[in-house]
Amino acid sequence: MDITTERIKALREMTGGVSVMQCKKALEEAGGDPAQAVAILKKHSTATVVKKAERTLGAGVVGSYTHEGSIGAMVLLSCETDFVAKNSEFSSLARELAMQVAAMDPESTDDLLGQPCIKDESKTVRDLLSGATQKFGERIEVSRFARFSAR
Repeated sequence: MDITTERIKALREMTGGVSVMQCKKALEEAGGDPAQAVAILKKHSTATVVKKAERTLGAGVVGSYTHEGSIGAMVLLSCETDFVAKNSEFSSLARELAMQVAAMDPESTDDLLGQPCIKDESKTVRDLLSGATQKFGERIEVSRFARFSAR
């Protein structure tokens, strides 16, 4: 099957912006099948996380979310460099994680990572972070979080 620019673009959109080269390689390996390419990228994502696990986290961003003024959450999302920390998509991820904390009230980081994402229940928060690690090319971790409630 022909690997066109349109197919690569569609796969990037499906995977949240994985690099063009990774999408192209996955499509080639999958014989052009987008569903199989997504599975290949997930497998590679896990391998990428393992490879980067020992890297030092030297930067990050605090994401926050409040719901109707009665519930709020803050998340410290850490990464390796300021380059990634200043990326608007990285900041959006931190806010999305704060929204997750506000909605689901996890007891620990492990609990948070195992939860289904509130925006896409087919993924866990751990899957979301693995995809971000693959996308940004750096180790990414929820270092701390806090949830506050007026109730």
